[in-house]
Amino acid sequence: MMQGIYLKLFVPEDSRLHGKLLYEWILKQAEHVGISGGSAVRAMAGFGRHGRLHEQHFFELAGELPIVLEFFSNGAAIDQLLSLLDAESCSLFYIKLNAESGQTASR
Repeated sequence: MMQGIYLKLFVPEDSRLHGKLLYEWILKQAEHVGISGGSAVRAMAGFGRHGRLHEQHFFELAGELPIVLEFFSNGAAIDQLLSLLDAESCSLFYIKLNAESGQTASR
């Protein structure tokens, strides 16, 4: 069992930084600061602070749904990643929680 910080970031799908998709850039930076793993998942539907509902349809709304990034690591690495985002003036909503990780018994 490990104690750490869980970080969830919401990134606009079509946002770019330094010529790369922002979520890809963030994943690379997370690896660089020592976070051992992370996930990026495209939302199926959602709404944000403006209250506009976005839903995934066949060819509609390309680039309008969020990519949800999730990380679990020590507080120093998570804070370093958030500092990198601040330094790049990335304005993203995030959730940061104290968490515990573990693994169930394997069979």
